[in-house]
Amino acid sequence: MVVVELPRLRQFAVAVTGDPLRADDFVQSTLERCFVAWPRMQEVSRPGAYLRTVLLRLVLNERRRLWYQERSVEYLPDPGYDSTPRTDLGLDLSRALAALTVKQRAIVVMRYVEDRPVAEVAQILGIAAGTVKRQSSDAVARLRGILGADFLDDAAQENRSDLELGEIGGGGR
Repeated sequence: MVVVELPRLRQFAVAVTGDPLRADDFVQSTLERCFVAWPRMQEVSRPGAYLRTVLLRLVLNERRRLWYQERSVEYLPDPGYDSTPRTDLGLDLSRALAALTVKQRAIVVMRYVEDRPVAEVAQILGIAAGTVKRQSSDAVARLRGILGADFLDDAAQENRSDLELGEIGGGGR
């Protein structure tokens, strides 16, 4: 199971966290928890969905901790989103995804990058299908606000190949 699911799980983690190093930590923690629960894992019909659920709960639990919000930096942070034409498509998309909540980012990644049906996303997140649709709609509207309505128009679609999840998260493989 790990051999099959590990690359996709890591790509999912990179897209959700936006940081390849933190994503690796979350993948490791997910695998640790699943190893401890291995006798119960034998009964799981879709291990990939189970792994994503565990990983997403770990990410959400970390976000709730107070220390997560504190950051010590030597220099002032980046002034914000750069919308110049010379910026890379993957960087634009990565920054736009970072503006979403963790749950919205997870929904966008699962729905539009991994092409999962609404019912499966709802099951993984433990929420209603209507909530997935609403969060998805809100996230796409927010992405359009950040990236502009014509970010991926038909002409741009013809001149580029589909982005892979690793490109969106900015991490290497």
